[in-house]
Amino acid sequence: MHVPDGFFNAAVSVSAAAVAAAGVAVCLRGARRELDDRTAPMAGLVAAFVFAVQMLNFPVAAGTSGHLLGGALAAILVGPYTAVLCMAVVLLVQGFFFADGGLTALGVNITLMGLVTVLAGWGVFRLIARSLNGRAAITAASFAAALVSVPASALAFTLLFWIGGTAPVEIGTVAAAMGGVHVLIGIGEGLITAVTVGTVLATRPDLVYGARGLAAPLVLRGPGGESTVAPQAPAPAAAPRPARPFLLAGVGVTLVLAGVASFFASGDPDGLEKVAEDEGFLDRATDHAFGSWTLADYGDVGGVPVGVAGVVGVGITLLVSGAVAYAARRRRGAAPEGSRETGEVAA
Repeated sequence: MHVPDGFFNAAVSVSAAAVAAAGVAVCLRGARRELDDRTAPMAGLVAAFVFAVQMLNFPVAAGTSGHLLGGALAAILVGPYTAVLCMAVVLLVQGFFFADGGLTALGVNITLMGLVTVLAGWGVFRLIARSLNGRAAITAASFAAALVSVPASALAFTLLFWIGGTAPVEIGTVAAAMGGVHVLIGIGEGLITAVTVGTVLATRPDLVYGARGLAAPLVLRGPGGESTVAPQAPAPAAAPRPARPFLLAGVGVTLVLAGVASFFASGDPDGLEKVAEDEGFLDRATDHAFGSWTLADYGDVGGVPVGVAGVVGVGITLLVSGAVAYAARRRRGAAPEGSRETGEVAA
């Protein structure tokens, strides 16, 4: 759902850029409560993983494909503030190195694919996760959060297009088309998110931000059979397990997805491109300023194999996002008052 140059007038583009800049600034400060020396590398891995999986378009309808947006997934794994930073880095790398998403539309893309997906996804996730318990509940909440985040972003696009789109279209028709196809894409997003979160929960639940502080209740049964539910006391803090083996395995999986699985991605237009074509405003898209670069369109312009372009993109994203996360991290020994320790979720 990367918005190209030319879809929005200058007023909306500048306004969205201001909103995106303000949101990223707030998240740079908020991420200090989510990141430290140990968790900052996880943020780099999540951003690289989102970049890789976004290359894997999957068919959702006749002649239409979709791909992961990733805001909900990132929020659940590394926290909502850090997730926005991850998404901003991914979109910056895609826009400047791969001509994916317009440069004048960068603010729009960060707002739609970063801020909106994270806010909607994290809100749904917390609502469900707080009312249920256990790893299965966390996985189910992840699916619902990701599913909702995609049409939320699509409808936010429709609202912005109604305010300042460059083509005179019937807004109700665009809303129905965008909402319909992105619900289907949201189902795919939900499945990818649930599988990813479930896998990390099964191997390293301490690295899932959304699972912090969530534990199964303690059930007490009296002599008459009655039962009461009491909060379960947190387990004594244990020495943190080294994260390096998990992170290295995650990087390996990410490289395989970008370097190998990307060859099998669907070539059909994605949801936004298909709707723009059907509703008659695709021709409003203008050429990308870096559209002639070697890596543009993930190597198609320069004749670079898509897998090679993907590996290069993963490397760039990993380096940039890791640097941002380390810069924003909470310094050891400077934890803010009231911060919570990481705890595992009861099975």
